[in-house]
Amino acid sequence: MPAPITPSVDTQRRRLLQATAAGIALGTLAPPAFATTDAAGTVAATRAGRVRGLREQGVHAFKGIRYGADTTGARFQPPRAPRAWSGVADATAYAASAPQRGGDGPGSEDCLFLNVWTPALADGGKRPVLVYIHGGGYDTGSGSDPLYDGTRLCRRGDVVVVTVNHRLNAFGYLHLGRIGGADVAASGNAGQLDLVLALQWVRDNIAGFGGDPGNVTVFGQSGGGAKIATLMAMPAARGLFHRAWTMSGQQVTAAGPRAATQRAQLFLHTLGIDPAAPDAVARLRALPAAEILEATTVRDLSRVEDTRLYFGPVMDGEVLPRHPFWPDAPPQSAAIPMVIGNTRDETRAFLGNDPRNFELGWEELPARLETQQFVDIRADLVVAEYRRLYPHYTPSEVFFAATTAGRSWRGAVEELEARARQAGPAAPTWAYQLDWGSPLDGGKLRAFHTLDIPLVFDNIRQPGSRTGDGAEAQALADRMSDALLALARHGDPNHAGLPRWEPYSMARRQTLLFDVPPALADDPRGAERRFWQQAPFVQRGTM
Repeated sequence: MPAPITPSVDTQRRRLLQATAAGIALGTLAPPAFATTDAAGTVAATRAGRVRGLREQGVHAFKGIRYGADTTGARFQPPRAPRAWSGVADATAYAASAPQRGGDGPGSEDCLFLNVWTPALADGGKRPVLVYIHGGGYDTGSGSDPLYDGTRLCRRGDVVVVTVNHRLNAFGYLHLGRIGGADVAASGNAGQLDLVLALQWVRDNIAGFGGDPGNVTVFGQSGGGAKIATLMAMPAARGLFHRAWTMSGQQVTAAGPRAATQRAQLFLHTLGIDPAAPDAVARLRALPAAEILEATTVRDLSRVEDTRLYFGPVMDGEVLPRHPFWPDAPPQSAAIPMVIGNTRDETRAFLGNDPRNFELGWEELPARLETQQFVDIRADLVVAEYRRLYPHYTPSEVFFAATTAGRSWRGAVEELEARARQAGPAAPTWAYQLDWGSPLDGGKLRAFHTLDIPLVFDNIRQPGSRTGDGAEAQALADRMSDALLALARHGDPNHAGLPRWEPYSMARRQTLLFDVPPALADDPRGAERRFWQQAPFVQRGTM
């Protein structure tokens, strides 16, 4: 390991991080935004230069607007604002996603782009702004999925919708602070700092797109919700958003610096680089992106299940000075109204792909649970409790219910309780659970992880939606998207299509069950909640 950071290097690091928190505002001296529409498309001005989008279905759509400079030459460093350009940049097609394996890959290190949908340009409309942060954990995904198209939300609620790409996996969350120098001190949270830069772009430019920079709602599913929870505890993100809506995505605790450094050492060893070598980071920077991506598949030995190396936010003491929602909710975000939601059958999305999980017997169930429930309680005791609570459940139904409660739902409960206990001028928090299940595939996946995305976007007919396009799916999309729009406009998700949605409290644990029809329930699955809370909750990747 290298020698401890000296005071002079520490000073350099603090100055670097202060520059990042200030927005690295290289583009803030450009002229104010304006907009025109002509036969060739629709043109708007950002502080870095003009962009040309398209007019589609009565909405102005800009795809692939650059909000940050190419990160290729600044690998593992905080993002930089883009250089100003002359002429009109094309923003009619989605830009590159972050480097990653899977369907959105291989991507590019030049990935700091966002997309904007708006009903009108530079008309002084002061519309609520909704910024969607994509899921895929911290490893995969982009803001360009058809399910995230903002057209219907724009038309439905007279709002501006923004989706974002940012650095992921090793490029965005590899903690090199104890291995390299001051310029990589923030590398474990570089992907989060990209999101901060994107929100600063919204603050500085969105008025020209008809939006109100003083009324920004962030919403996100799975990893997107976790990134939002993390932003709520980051000083650099303070004041950049004003409401939050998270779906099946929580970040209660972050990776500690020791654990994150150990993962970085394992990662470097996988690439044949000695972490103690003085040129370790330089050698890493010189590698092709494809080699770095391949090394992300090394097994994470801290996790029970056989899975690849964890990447996620790091409590580094500066960019992220505390755990996001432990031991309490972040005080800096106490005044932000928040919705925290989950789906009733989360794990059917990823564990339902194995047909064996639908044919389990009681004898094999405990061993199968052992690697998937995450919370460390004897699996045979879990089975016994679920058989007591739900005597009609089959072994497979116990498996899906217990894994959902023991890994996905538990984090939502932790965040809800932390917000409910928050003292001072705390804003309300509303809880929901999606109970309505998809009718596709014979209904076997029920209310699975990601099912609420097309419902909240009112995009049930978009490619990738698994809701079907029946009357029930549309009725639920109406209710959920209107709740998001109400939160964005008023700071309260209630609207005429819902029963009175009361904020979550420790006394009653009020939760809106999104179904047809929706209903408010006190402490749904309370017996399950109490059972799992016999063990402390630690977010995956923390240790």
